[in-house]
Amino acid sequence: MSSLDLKFSINFIYKWSSNLGMKHTLKVTLFLVSLFFVAQVVGLLVTVGYMDQEAAREAGEIRFEELPYDIDRPPVEQKSSFIFIFIAILVGTILVLLLIRFKKTMLWRLWFFLAVVLSLSIAFSAFINPYIAFLLSLILSVFKIFKPNIYIHNITEVFVYGGLAAIFVPVMNLFAVFILLMLISIYDFIAVFKIKHMVTMAKFQTKSKMFAGLLIPYKRGKIGNGKKEGMVKKVVKTAILGGGDIGFPLLFSGVVMKGMMVDYGMVAGFLRTLIIPVIVSAFLFLLFVKGKKDRFYPAMPVLTAGCFFGYGVLLLINLI
Repeated sequence: MSSLDLKFSINFIYKWSSNLGMKHTLKVTLFLVSLFFVAQVVGLLVTVGYMDQEAAREAGEIRFEELPYDIDRPPVEQKSSFIFIFIAILVGTILVLLLIRFKKTMLWRLWFFLAVVLSLSIAFSAFINPYIAFLLSLILSVFKIFKPNIYIHNITEVFVYGGLAAIFVPVMNLFAVFILLMLISIYDFIAVFKIKHMVTMAKFQTKSKMFAGLLIPYKRGKIGNGKKEGMVKKVVKTAILGGGDIGFPLLFSGVVMKGMMVDYGMVAGFLRTLIIPVIVSAFLFLLFVKGKKDRFYPAMPVLTAGCFFGYGVLLLINLI
């Protein structure tokens, strides 16, 4: 195929996707879904980094090493851990809404900064010395908050949720993560379509340039919702995917991975678990394909369906 034919084919695909009425262009959609998938894989690798592999080989069970910096995981029972996590999410949401209501942007900036430093430090510590991990996290977080650009923002977001997975995957079992995803899906639907406070939070975070999630601007290098050129404010359209939409499917995959590794070993268990992120990514792509432009959608019901479907496929494969 000549370069001219290839260019024609690409242009045809872009025009075809535009005619479908997709929420975003095909290029932006593929980029966003690809970053989502990378975040899932990186998060699983971070989780593996905290597994005591020697104990797993000797005892035939998955044990986790302590977190760095003397951080303790929540002291909860695995089967009821979803209660603690769900309540924490509700409390966090109320606090963010209060910050928005009283326009306390600086407090939100400080909270966001500390959360990013902590999560990145835990994630990086799975691969490198904790002190070096903290220094690297601090530098990246300073740039992320005070000198934001699209590259640092998305690179850090890819790792942030691995840090959260390292905290919560060890304290959850399959029952708890199933219930948590169902509760979050119901909550997400109500928060977007009924109460609509999730839309308010998304707009506030994007406007403040401190968004918890992935951001793909339609123009390279842009971040936020616009810039000033002279006396005219030019709006830069941006595709977003909330942090919860990345983190909760990762928690599900991480908990499933624990069981897979007990049954099939570390490497085989990890590779089998990747079936879930692949299928969830496909569900996310379909959500963007079916979604309408300039409308907000609750992604978690779709992603939860993808998680459950992926787990069903995994069970079928294990039976073969």
